[in-house]
Amino acid sequence: MTHYDTIILGAGAAGLMCATHASKAGGRVLLVDHAKRVGDKIRISGGGRCNFTNMYAAPGNFLSSNPHFAKSALARYSQWDFIELVAGHGIAYHEKTLGQLFCDGKSQAIIDMLLHEARRAEIRTSTSVDEVRHDGCFQLRLSRDQSQCKVSADNLVVATGGKSIPKMGATGIGYQIGEQFGMKQVDTRPGLVPLTFAEQELAWLRPLAGAALPSVVSCNNTGFEEALLFTHRGLSGPAILQISSFWREGDQIAVNFLPGADILAVLQAKRRESGRRNLSTVLADLLPNRVAQTLVEQLKLDGNIADWSDKRLGELAGQLSAFAMTPVSSEGYRTAEVTLGGIDTDSLNSRTMEAKSVPGLYFIGEVVDVTGWLGGFNFQWAWSSGWAAGTAIATRG
Repeated sequence: MTHYDTIILGAGAAGLMCATHASKAGGRVLLVDHAKRVGDKIRISGGGRCNFTNMYAAPGNFLSSNPHFAKSALARYSQWDFIELVAGHGIAYHEKTLGQLFCDGKSQAIIDMLLHEARRAEIRTSTSVDEVRHDGCFQLRLSRDQSQCKVSADNLVVATGGKSIPKMGATGIGYQIGEQFGMKQVDTRPGLVPLTFAEQELAWLRPLAGAALPSVVSCNNTGFEEALLFTHRGLSGPAILQISSFWREGDQIAVNFLPGADILAVLQAKRRESGRRNLSTVLADLLPNRVAQTLVEQLKLDGNIADWSDKRLGELAGQLSAFAMTPVSSEGYRTAEVTLGGIDTDSLNSRTMEAKSVPGLYFIGEVVDVTGWLGGFNFQWAWSSGWAAGTAIATRG
């Protein structure tokens, strides 16, 4: 049985970062992944250009049952530390919007950088974990190409990600390992995912498929101002993906179709300027034509705007600024970018990511109950939590 100082399960963003720092003190590190290549989620992220962090990353951009847990790791390895690493490797990047940083070129540049940084670690791909035991040290049975081997380690780091995008091989094994070792867990659910609707609402939503517009989408006292996209199944786009992490089954969402505008004042101005125009025509000046016509039908608007009193225009303004809709579900893990919930942070040390009840056992990245907003925040959590665990292991020696 080959013995390592540290075995890391999962060669994604968090696992590669952890391997880099765990091996810096000379420790023998094995990085294991069931996929054929490392970093597949990195490769496809950001449309192939990798939204690798966000300039405004802060604890308030993360959801967790303990909102304070992520503060330590994020403060000690921040977005600026990762940006410095990227720049040091000569990778050109740019801000797209809202602090989101993307590679000028392909995502592979980030993977190559991480592989270079983790070059001291041994990496085994196409390798599955069949068994994990703890008897003085961690003992694992691994399989590859119908052959098996046993390995052991003083430290075991679980960086296996969540359940999102199962076609890429997501299995939830990290939660199983957590359960095996008695870790408390927060119920998991899909996050950053399109929302779907019942047939009654889909009847009028489907003809709008492909239409997009700026909006503010709100739910449970939280709102996001970003693009909204109509689909054949319901709603998507950044604003919907963001709010999906706050939405629960049965909740309504509210859509402001004219963010930043005093809608009543705009309608009153239209009435003064062109009172004889039909309301459908007036709305088409303010919204994409298909969206305007559909809202006219749904809200049963008729007549010229000159015939509308301030009271009626105020009611219309209220509907356009908080159009209520009730999704029935989301598209699920199939298209979710992240998994909410996971290993309960109460079970972990916030500085080291080590399990409080099992010395040498660490959980990092998406498998932990820390989930970022859309826009590079989840990668930053991977870098920060991976750094925290890897540094703790190297320091322990």
